[in-house]
Amino acid sequence: MSGGGGDGAEPDLTPMLDMVFQLITFFMLVTNMKAAALDLNLKLPVVGSARPVDTKGVEELLILNVTSDGKINQYGIVKDPGPYIASEAQVSRMTANKAGGKLEAGDELPTRVVIRCDRATTFASLFEVIKLCQDQGFVQFALRAMDREADK
Repeated sequence: MSGGGGDGAEPDLTPMLDMVFQLITFFMLVTNMKAAALDLNLKLPVVGSARPVDTKGVEELLILNVTSDGKINQYGIVKDPGPYIASEAQVSRMTANKAGGKLEAGDELPTRVVIRCDRATTFASLFEVIKLCQDQGFVQFALRAMDREADK
């Protein structure tokens, strides 16, 4: 056996760890969390003048994906609209109060509700969701549809 030293060569892991950290940071910055809230399985109705919601970054959005049976689908989980909208109203109220507002139950909320319905959703189901939102204090609404050009 050779009389070589007992020093083993160990690689310097610092550059690799730096690269891993940079990749993690990059993916955290480019991930779009709002897009995750959209239920892409919904078949939106076709409207000739559909356009995206433009808030100019000033107001909060609550995106409601209404299924054909009138339930709310958020992040792949189907929920009953009543309790879900009530909890979102409470979150909106707390967020507005942290920003300096003094909102209480029943006050108008600054959050805009974006409703995305499946084509097969009945008007009664849509109206029920809108009514539940209004009962909780939401007054700003935007209904989403698919642009006729995008449907082709």
